[in-house]
Formats: sequence, C-alpha cells, structure tokens
Amino acid sequence: PHGRYLKLLFSYGAPKMICKLQIEYADGTAQTVVSDDKWRASESPVTFSSIYGGEDYDASAVQPGWAEPGFDDRKWKKAVLTQGAGVKLIPQISEPLKVMERIPTVRRFRAANGNWVYDLGQNASGIVQLTVRAVTPQSIKLIPGELINDDSTVNQRASGAPFYHVYTARGDGSSETWHPQFTYYGFRYVEVEGAVPVGESNPGALPEVIDITGLHTRNSAAQVGTFACSDPLFNKIHTLIDWAVRSNMASVLTDCPHREKLGWLEVTHLMGGSIQYRYDISRLYAKQVNDMRTAQHANGMVPTIAPQYVTFSPDFIDTPEWGSAFVIIPWNLYEWYGDLAPLRDNYERMKRYVDYLGSRADNHIVAYGLGDWYDIGPDRPGYAQLTSNGVTATAIYYQDVKILERAARLLGKDVRKYAALASDIKRAFNEKFFDKKTLKYDRDSQTANSIALHMDLVEPQYKAVVRQNLIDDIRRRGNALTAGDVGYRYVLRALEENDASEVIYDMNSRYDVPGYGYQLAHGATCLTESWQAYREVSNNHCMLGHLMEWLYSGLGGIRQSPGSAGYKEIVIRPQVVGDIHSAAVSFRSPYGLIRSEWSDSPQQYRQRVEIPANTTALVYLPAVDPAAVSESGVPLGEVPGLSVRERGKDYLAVAVGSGIYDFRVAR
Repeated sequence: PHGRYLKLLFSYGAPKMICKLQIEYADGTAQTVVSDDKWRASESPVTFSSIYGGEDYDASAVQPGWAEPGFDDRKWKKAVLTQGAGVKLIPQISEPLKVMERIPTVRRFRAANGNWVYDLGQNASGIVQLTVRAVTPQSIKLIPGELINDDSTVNQRASGAPFYHVYTARGDGSSETWHPQFTYYGFRYVEVEGAVPVGESNPGALPEVIDITGLHTRNSAAQVGTFACSDPLFNKIHTLIDWAVRSNMASVLTDCPHREKLGWLEVTHLMGGSIQYRYDISRLYAKQVNDMRTAQHANGMVPTIAPQYVTFSPDFIDTPEWGSAFVIIPWNLYEWYGDLAPLRDNYERMKRYVDYLGSRADNHIVAYGLGDWYDIGPDRPGYAQLTSNGVTATAIYYQDVKILERAARLLGKDVRKYAALASDIKRAFNEKFFDKKTLKYDRDSQTANSIALHMDLVEPQYKAVVRQNLIDDIRRRGNALTAGDVGYRYVLRALEENDASEVIYDMNSRYDVPGYGYQLAHGATCLTESWQAYREVSNNHCMLGHLMEWLYSGLGGIRQSPGSAGYKEIVIRPQVVGDIHSAAVSFRSPYGLIRSEWSDSPQQYRQRVEIPANTTALVYLPAVDPAAVSESGVPLGEVPGLSVRERGKDYLAVAVGSGIYDFRVAR
C-alpha cells in the first residue's frame, strides 16, 4: 500500500491463497483441483496492485506461454504450505463482476502540464483499457478521475489520491492492449503521462496512444426494469440514478467506486426499493444478509458497514438507520421475491439486534447515530441538521419491531411480544416528538413529518394535518427539498402514499435548486454525494437516488398489494402529474413481466397493461362511470373475467387476471 492512496491499513499477514476448483466435464465425470504443495509460483508482470491505489504492469516481464499447456515451469519456486486462519470457504452466491459496457473516448485535450486528457463522457465504475505502440520498453502513467481541475488536469481530491496505473510497454513496435485486473475506480477522465496520442507531435519519441476505452464493471445482476416518459428531465434523472446504482453494485452494494468502496448498510434498504425495480438483486442482497450476519457483534450490534473491514470512530461504527438493514433486508427479500429463507435463517439474530437497540433506548426512544445524513441545512452537509437523530433512529427501531412482529406471524413465533413493544414505541415516539398544541413533529422538518407518516406512527386523527405540514414546508421553500440520505426516501413514500405525487413532480421538475436537475445542470452524469453537486465530495455515490422507486411505483404505477409477496397480487395505479402526458414502464417480477404504459390526452386516457401468469392485478383507471371504459375496443361491462372491484370519487379499480389489456377511458 505504500506511496499511493489507501483507505484502510491493516494486514492478515503475508499474502496467501486458498483455492478449490470443481470441474464438471461433458461426459459426467468431475475433478477437484485444490491448492497444495504441487503448485508453483513466480514473479508476475503485475508489479504493484491495490484496490485503493491502482495497478502497475511490466509487459516486458511476461513469460511467454505461462498460462498455456506445456509451459516449462521448472524454474518456478514451489508454493509453500501454510496454515490458514480457520476460514471456511463459502461459495459466492451473487452474480460475478463483469465488464458490462465499453465506454469510448468522446474527446481529448491537452492539460496545462502538457499531459493529454481523455474524456469518456460518462462517470462510471470500471477500469482503463489502453492500446499503445512503443519502440522501447517505456512506461506510461494513467491517472483516472471523476473531475478535472481548472488547468484541465485530472482532479482526484474527493475520490482518493493518488490512484494511478503504470504500464511498461513491451516496446517491439507493435500494438499492445492492456487493462488492470485487480483494481477499479470511479472515473470519467484519464490523464496520460509519458505518451502522446497517435498523430500528435512527438519529438521525444514517446509511446503513442492508439486508444483509451473505459471498461464499465459491475455485478452482473440481470436488468429487470425499463422506464421512459414524455418528460426528458425525468428520463435523464432515471439515467443519472441508474449510473450511480450500477457503479456501486459490486460484491457488495458500495457507497462509491473510488475512495471507500465499502458496504455502508443504509444504502441497501433506503435504495433497495429503487434498485429492485431495475435489477434482480435477489442473490446480491441474500449475500449481503450473510455479510451482515458475519459482521454482527457479540452484543447484537450490527456495524454501519458489512463486511466490517475497518473499525471507524464511534459515530460511524454504530447507527440505527444503518445497522437496521439486517432486519429490513430479510423482510424486503420476502416481499420482493417471496424468499422466506433469509427471515427464517436469521430471525434469532435479527431479534438480537432489536434487543440491542432496546438496550440503547431511553423509555423506548433511541437517540444516537448519524441521523438524516447529508440533509440540506444552514451548514455544510454531514450530520443531520434539521431533524433530531432520535426521530429517525426511533422510527427505524419501530419499523424493525413491526417487521419482527410480521416475521413472527409468518414463522409461527410469538407475535405478542413485538406487537406490545411496537405499541410502546409508538406511544413514546409521539409523547417525545409530537406537540399536540402546534400539531408538529420535532422541528417540523420534511424528514420528521414524512417518516412519521410512512411508518404509521401518526395517530389517525392527526394524519391530515401532518400530511399538510409536510406539503406546506415543501411549498414554502419554493418546492425545494431539504431531506437527506435517510429522510428523502420517506418524503417520497409519504407523498405517494397520501395522494400527493403532484408535489413530487413539482420538487423534481426543476434545475435551479439542489436536487437531481441541479446535479444535471452542473454537469453530473451520475448521482453525486451531495444534493448541491459539490466538487469536494464524491461525484459517483449510491445514495439520494430514491426517486427511481417513484418513477416505477408512482409515475409508472407498478406496485403490489399489501400482504403480497413476490408480486403475486399486483396493483397498477399510475400517477398522472404535471406536464407528463405518457409513460412506459416494465418490470420483470419473479412471476414474469409486468408492463404499464399510459398516455393522457383531452380526448382519452389509455392504459396498456401486461400481467404475468399465476398473478392477479387491480388496475386503477381515471373514470367514474364504467360506461366510459373499454378494453380492446369492447365496453368494460361486456368483457368476460373483468370486474369493477373499487370505486372512488375519481377512479375505478378493475380486477384482472394474467394477460395483456388495452383500457381506454373516453373524456
């Protein structure tokens, strides 16, 4: 690690390797290859390698044919047998990381220091692929980065510096192509030192760069969702969030693909509702539950990151909104995929975590941790500024207990304990944070009002006023958001669940206040760590992307009924808002493809729906009179198998089975 950027400095001793390779042949036979004293080792062309610092490679040191059958390895040294640390080999259950996209250079320019800079046009996780020609074994330094400085050199100030690669060419005059194998970074730009582009002036006979391409790497989880609508801004926002998600889907869901690469756990549940619409994360999240199980401390505490590679300072090692992922994600896996195993296998350990939070509570109020991280307040972002951390921590604690109550019912365990505890927490929460004179929660922040609404902590008689408090705060600020990493998801959930998607549209259909449009206006190509798109923090961060969930569930209208698992019982209820007059959303659920496409005009509303086999759905249509509704040109009342299940003041809900439907509502 010496001489380059490092996030963590620790050691498990000298490098060791343990391997078990199980080979199954076409004829049905099998062979097991294990690491033993028959293995041999030699110095490789990789002369430096660090996941945090970069990789160096000396092509002139390659031993021709070393990876081919028949290679003479008699000069190689015998591997030395050593004792391990009693580590059990566990097969990788999530999809492997792969090169998922090749990102070409879109422009190049010369920096003030004389180096050439290649712009790939997209900030993404991945590795640099270099194609070069050299006549002698000369070295080329590649410096990737998210941003550029005023002098056009690469800026690594917020992404971990120095990170670079050094490639020493073979130098035989032929074209050579290389990329690192054991490290990656988040970058858009690549600064090249010691080489010039082909065709440029080269008085020093430096190596000539033929091409630089970005190889975008991520967990190869299948894409399951698509989104498009008539508003270009919301399409761009979807892409902005998506690049942050895929840049941080690795062997864990990371915070950023450069300076940390750590599995901060709040991302898993706060962004999970968005990500599950876009990618099949059933295996990645099951693996992350195992990571959390392994990381859990003897006292039940679950740290903020898993795997817990490093012990941070007290504020950053244990915070309820992060550690509660160990309770929330197993429940999510059941809801999203119908997978009961994570709940069943970890139920007792989930109880231990909830018991730990209870031990930290004062009259059922949990009030420690980071709170609504990176909210927008009077100071620079970081610790929660507008919301007491007891509000978010206790609300999450309440959610954990409600999940244990539901899990206990599913698993045939004792439900009464957690039902009673949930009731006590709800009472204590309202006594502590709700002022019955002003009818406001805490400091009346967007986060405080929304998390109380979404978690069902608000007493029924006060729900309307708390909903209005939330909306009033947003409107008073000119439809600007203030909630941070924790709170913004609940702002969106509370507004959608309380028929206020129009407010969501107004908050996010602008470029002039901190938010998604603001980041786009400041040149971001994926989510930044701050709503304000600050250059001194990460410009590729997997947090704050909660709007993607609403794009699918609200604007597209694809949800599932309460109590449903794996999208067995589907709800199609698009929110027609603002100037958006059409949307097309699809989502491949465990049962198959769900599709919702709608268009709205003064003459008619059209809703096309696809429902997979072995499921049912309720399709909500903006109509009062069933006579105004047709399906595939046939009046609704004459279509066999369709029935009106619900009626509201401005809608009908039609019950359907699997199939493809084309509803039209005459205006």
